[in-house]
Amino acid sequence: MRPDLQTSLTRSHIEPSKLSTFQRILLTTDGTLTEILEAYLFEQIKIVKLSEKLISIEQPIPHLELPSGSEVIERKILLQGKISRKNFIYAESILVPERLENNFKNELFKSQTPLGRLWLEHKMETFKEIIDSIEEAADELGFYFKIEKEERMLSRTYRVFSHRKPIIMITEKFPESYFRKDF
Repeated sequence: MRPDLQTSLTRSHIEPSKLSTFQRILLTTDGTLTEILEAYLFEQIKIVKLSEKLISIEQPIPHLELPSGSEVIERKILLQGKISRKNFIYAESILVPERLENNFKNELFKSQTPLGRLWLEHKMETFKEIIDSIEEAADELGFYFKIEKEERMLSRTYRVFSHRKPIIMITEKFPESYFRKDF
């Protein structure tokens, strides 16, 4: 996530004891989120691309080892139930195009396939490192989840490595009221 996208003044670290088991899994696992959601929800998940563009960053992104002026792909999506049409996760990603294989890059732009599935399809060897988990106000994201702006969202930010280089940084967010029930 770009530092200038962090606007909420009411951020705080998450107290794990206040989370359901599934919320803790979503915030700490390094597995593919789409498959985990499908298993939990008994529903196929699709992505809805909100935006995907090549930009030049104004500030360095240390977690991706990028200086200011570097080109990145900024991608914002929703993970949505195919049948329910309910938005479950909002995700924003920063990808380093020069560190991605061409086939992966091409598929990324032309398809509606989640990143985790693309990694599997392209047999990309990856390592994921969770950087942060926070709780913050929904603000403008409340619109996508039909919640008020002041309601709380939980999120995690992690970076993805391939060939020992950071290639992607992803922040995934969902309403605190989601996934509360433990089975």
